[in-house]
Amino acid sequence: MTPARSVALVTLGCTRNEVDSEELAGRLASQGWELVEDAAEADVAVVNTCGFIEQAKKDSIDAILEAGELRESGRTQAVVAVGCLAERYGRELADELPEADAVLGFDSYRDMSAHLQAVLAGHAPEAHVPGDRRTLLPLAPLERADAAGEVAIPGHGGASAATRDLPRARLDDRPWAPLKIASGCDRRCAFCAIPTFRGSFVSRRPTDVIAEARWLAERGVRELFLVSENSTSYGKDLGELDLLQALLPQLAAIEGVERVRVSYLQPAEIRPGLLEAMAATEKVSPWYDISFQHSAAGLLRRMRRFGSTESFLELIAGVRERQPDAAIRSNVIVGFPGETDDDLAELERFLTEARLDVVGVFGYSDEDGTEGERLGDKLDPHVIDERVERIRSLADELAAQRAEDRIGQPVRVLVESLESPFADDARDADLDAETGGTPFADADNPAAKAGGTPFAVGRADHQGPDVDGETILVGEPDVLARLAVGDLIDAVVESTEGIDLVARVVQ
Repeated sequence: MTPARSVALVTLGCTRNEVDSEELAGRLASQGWELVEDAAEADVAVVNTCGFIEQAKKDSIDAILEAGELRESGRTQAVVAVGCLAERYGRELADELPEADAVLGFDSYRDMSAHLQAVLAGHAPEAHVPGDRRTLLPLAPLERADAAGEVAIPGHGGASAATRDLPRARLDDRPWAPLKIASGCDRRCAFCAIPTFRGSFVSRRPTDVIAEARWLAERGVRELFLVSENSTSYGKDLGELDLLQALLPQLAAIEGVERVRVSYLQPAEIRPGLLEAMAATEKVSPWYDISFQHSAAGLLRRMRRFGSTESFLELIAGVRERQPDAAIRSNVIVGFPGETDDDLAELERFLTEARLDVVGVFGYSDEDGTEGERLGDKLDPHVIDERVERIRSLADELAAQRAEDRIGQPVRVLVESLESPFADDARDADLDAETGGTPFADADNPAAKAGGTPFAVGRADHQGPDVDGETILVGEPDVLARLAVGDLIDAVVESTEGIDLVARVVQ
C-alpha cells in the first residue's frame, strides 16, 4: 500500500489567513493527504503568504526561502506558495523565487490536491496570472449573492448548513478560533490594495456561519473570533444591513461557546443598533476593534476615508456610555502623503482624549496599484520614522495607563497556556522545583510582586488574540493546579506590566 502523501501548511499574516489554511487543510485531508505540523516532515510545504504591507511581504518571502532549504535537510520535496502574496503577484513572484515549485492563486484552492500531486510528479501548473478580483462579481452588492458561488472565495467553505462535514481541519488546539463571516472589501482607501486581490465584499450566509461555529464548538472552541475585511458591512449584499446584530445572539447561544468577539469595525459604518446588540448580548466581548487610521479630517479625506477627531470621540463615548469598561483598540497610519505637523498634532490630541486600550502604529509606505502610490507630497522616510516613534511612544504610554485603570477590577479570563511567560526555560523551572525555591520568583517578575506564582496565562474579555496583551493568573498553588486550558476563570486585577495584567484567581 502506498503511504499517504504528507503536507504542512505554514501560515503568515492575519487570522483570516488562518481560516483559509484550515480550509485548505480540510480539503487536503478529505482527499487522503496526511497533515503534519513540521514542514521538515512533509512531502510538500504549502506557504500561505501575506501580501498586505512591505514587512509582511518580506516575512512571506523569508518563509518560502526557509521552506526551500528543507529540500537539503528534510523530507520536503516541494514548496508551494499560496495566499495573498501569491494571488497579488503570481508569475512575478514565481520568476523571482525559484525556491517555490509553484505559485498558486485563490482559484486553485478547490483543486489543491490535484495541483500538489502534479507538483510532486514534476508537472507544476503555470504560475497564477494576477488580475483585479473586484471584476469577478457584479458592482451592485445585491447582485452578488447568486454569482458568488461561481467565484473562489477562500475561507467560505462551500458546505451547507445541513452538513457538519465542513471543509476545515483545525491546525492547533487553542480554545479560540477565527470564524470568517465575510471576505473582500468595497471601500477604496488610498493606502490599501486588499480589495484588488481579495475582491469585492461578500457575506457568508448566516446558516453557514452558524454551522461552522457549531463545528468549532464541538471541537473545544470556547471563543469565536469573527473575522473579515469589514465586519460592519456584513449582510449588505444579502439585503439586510442589520444582519450582524441578528447573528450575534445566535452564535452566543451555541452550546460550548462562552465568548463571541467581533473584529474590524469601520467607524463610518457603525450603526447604533450594532452597538446596542454588542452591549446587550451577554457573551459578546466588550471589545471594539475600530479602524480609525487617523483623525485629522482633511488627511482622512485624502486617504479616501471619513471621520474626524470629534466624530470619533463621539463614537467612543457612545461605546463607553453603554459599556464603561469596554476595550477599544485601533490602528493608525503615520506619514501618509501630505500629512502636516498640524495633522500629527490632531492625531495626538485624539489619542490622548480617546484613551484607547491598544493602538497599532504603522508608518506609511507605497503599495503597488494604490492611489497613495500616485500622490505627491511624499514625506521623507526619516520623517516618517520619527513620527512613528513619536506616536508609538504616546500610544504605549496611554495604553499602559489604561491597563492600570483596571487594577482592582474583576476580569473573566480564558486560560490559554499553563506555562509561565517568565520562565527562561524548562530547565530553570525544574531547578527551582528541585531546590525547593519558588518558581520564577524574580524580584522583577510582576507576578512575584503580586505575591503569587504564575502558572496560567490567558486573556480577559477586553484582550483580543495575539496583539492586545495577556493576563497572568496568580493565586494559591492548589487553586492554580486545577486550572486547564479552555477554562474561564474569575479573577481580580492586582498589577500590570505594560498592557499585560496580573490577576489573582477568585476561589
